Amino acid sequence: MVHKKINVVAAVIRKGDMVFATQRGYGNYKDWWEFPGGKIETGESPQDALVREIQEELGATIAVDEFLITVDYDYPEFHLTMDCFWCHVEEGDLTLLEHEASKWLPVNHLRQVDWLPADVMVIEEIERDIR
Repeated sequence: MVHKKINVVAAVIRKGDMVFATQRGYGNYKDWWEFPGGKIETGESPQDALVREIQEELGATIAVDEFLITVDYDYPEFHLTMDCFWCHVEEGDLTLLEHEASKWLPVNHLRQVDWLPADVMVIEEIERDIR
């Protein structure tokens, strides 16, 4: 069976040695934790999509700093390709407009919450980076 393909972007928002995590409040993966972001619209660069998504979901303006990893993951319902970038808040406060909860987690202790499987692959890359 051919999976539906979904292309998304995710922001690994960093402040000092802390990273911002959000908890999904809806859908099949409700209550799981993820890096915030969303789908890329036609004609958008991944970076532009990320700035737009964070503005929509969290009401803040971020700066996209550098590429971290692209994750390909097969969920039962779809194939996910997720481009992840290190980011920081440029203007405003991170305000939950769509998510159930959020936490700032120490970059060297990110496994305190139940991450979505694709996001675990991002954490593995972050752990390799900080060694």
